[in-house]
Amino acid sequence: MTAPVLEKEAQAAPAAPGTSTAAVRALALFEARRLLLRLPVLLALTGYTAWLVWHNLQPWDEFPVLQDADRATQGGPLFVALAALLCANQAMLRSRRRDTERHFAVLALSPGQRTAAHALSVVPLALLVAVGVVAQFTWEAVKPGAVGHGSPAELLVGPLTVLVFGALGVLLARLVPSGVAAPLLVVVFFLMFVGAAFPFGGETGAAWLAPVVGTAGKHPFPSGLLGRPAAWHALYLAGLALTAALLAVLLSGSRGRRVQAAVAAALAVTVLGGAAQTRDVPGATMAARQRASLTPEKEQTCQRRGTSEYCAFPEWAPRTADWERVVRGVQSLAGGSAQGQRLLVRQRLNAGYSLYEDSVLSPSATPHQVTVGTAWGGNRVPEFSTAVAAVLVAGDEKAAAKLCGGRMVTVMWLSLAWQDDPEAQLRHVRLDDSLSGDAIVLSPTEPLSMTAGQTDVVRALLDRPMPSVVGRVKAHWAELTSPKLTTARAAELLGVPAKVGPDRCEA
Repeated sequence: MTAPVLEKEAQAAPAAPGTSTAAVRALALFEARRLLLRLPVLLALTGYTAWLVWHNLQPWDEFPVLQDADRATQGGPLFVALAALLCANQAMLRSRRRDTERHFAVLALSPGQRTAAHALSVVPLALLVAVGVVAQFTWEAVKPGAVGHGSPAELLVGPLTVLVFGALGVLLARLVPSGVAAPLLVVVFFLMFVGAAFPFGGETGAAWLAPVVGTAGKHPFPSGLLGRPAAWHALYLAGLALTAALLAVLLSGSRGRRVQAAVAAALAVTVLGGAAQTRDVPGATMAARQRASLTPEKEQTCQRRGTSEYCAFPEWAPRTADWERVVRGVQSLAGGSAQGQRLLVRQRLNAGYSLYEDSVLSPSATPHQVTVGTAWGGNRVPEFSTAVAAVLVAGDEKAAAKLCGGRMVTVMWLSLAWQDDPEAQLRHVRLDDSLSGDAIVLSPTEPLSMTAGQTDVVRALLDRPMPSVVGRVKAHWAELTSPKLTTARAAELLGVPAKVGPDRCEA
């Protein structure tokens, strides 16, 4: 019997029931193992794992907001997704490179079924990324300082991105059967992710057609104000991955009605999710942002701790204990009535009409009210401590914004002296991270101004034993909080032999 006859008989031989499904599954598992052992995938997974370890061990992230932590899981998987695109494409083209395509004619699997197996081979890689996403988010969620609520739809974005890119690699092999196409596409995507605002940002419009859509806002916001169509975006990515995979099967020659119907259904899901996610932010969300920005007291819960009251958005209620610790530390150093002054610590934000605005909160004129933001930890602690000290000295935030002269010495010493390593906190609270010269001092509202002379006096005070300075502060409290106090007089009252120049105060 001749070879052509044998080939024809092999092609005509029908497969046993269930054989095709089992063969597709076996081929998918085989290709999945090969995919996971490819060098680009191994490098991407190693880099992703190293990034997870580095990110989770950062000391400044002890107070995560979980509606931000879920989005933080989306960037790392992008590089694994690029490796999946490249390697899935190369696996599809392997038979062309090695000139073994004609040998597949004797197998029970059709070209469409082999294509389906290659598309399915990306699933284990996506599951590995899902494990990394869950580990990263769980690490943040179990921290004692964690607040807020994560979104399952946001957590799905990373694994779905890997599926999308892997399916695109398979589809590209059917559209452009060239080994050059996938590397070029990887380079294009890499430049888009890294060079063009990685990850993509936007609240509405075409930005949501990208796999990862980040928010560029500096401050966390309550989950109810985000207005992110996360569920629609996850549906869009799932539909996109399924559409790409099924189109690759269709282009491989499997044009049966079931395949065509599946392509149409997947495309409909993709269009539905894509259209729904690009709509404007809902009116109810915009109204909620306005209320939270202009009348936060209507959205907050308040609780009394010690002599002061702490008002926070519901998700931040557990953090009031950290705020109280700062207030207690500052007031323990104050004199006069400030030691027992009842303060109103109110959490404020500025959502406005967009989460991308980064405008400064205006200082409040309400007596003894102190603003605290939605971020905490790191530099936010000395910034809030400075705000508390300024209100104790000046009476309210509006007056504190105009502080000048020797009272800045009183404010900064109150703010820093109770903290661990106060000189380091002085550096952190100054805009230029300096320990000498003039500087802008950060706070939750408008910043304060500190002269070189005031800096020298404060540093000298921090070098002295605290009990001796506390005694002088309490004994001279009335004069140390007087608007007429000069820096030179403050140094004299506190026993610091420093030579300071005249105060520069705006009229």
